[in-house]
Amino acid sequence: MARHTALIEWSSNGSKFTDNRYSRAHQWTFDGGAVVPASSSPHVVRVPFSDPAGVDPEEAYIAALSSCHMLWFLSIAVEQGYVVTSYRDAAEGTMAKNDEGKEVIARVVLKPAVAFAGAKAPSDEALAHLHHLAHDACFLANSVKTVIDVEGSWSFREP
Repeated sequence: MARHTALIEWSSNGSKFTDNRYSRAHQWTFDGGAVVPASSSPHVVRVPFSDPAGVDPEEAYIAALSSCHMLWFLSIAVEQGYVVTSYRDAAEGTMAKNDEGKEVIARVVLKPAVAFAGAKAPSDEALAHLHHLAHDACFLANSVKTVIDVEGSWSFREP
């Protein structure tokens, strides 16, 4: 099986730490060399101890689910003879307490807007089926308990 890695690095940079007034800013480094500034969410830890410019774990979780869905969608669409010219998802996640009273991302709504071109345009039913197949194939969607909904839209440009 494939092994995926990420290096997460944080330093106190000399802050006292024990007073709980330390920066939550850190960085993620991925095996391909991408370095992403990260932080706790300002919704969880107030600024200046969070860095709003950094990606927080909750945002990353939602982006990862969206990205996985998109990659499967594109793969399935090309197999079925569709020409996708663009895909944009304004995904959203909602925090709530679960049955145990713990804060969780209780729902993720994917809102992909897909543009097609060429000789073949999907019907609404075919598009829903493409999204269903993508959701069913997505490794991450199969790995989480979060409810993940897809509320997609599409456009088509005739040749």
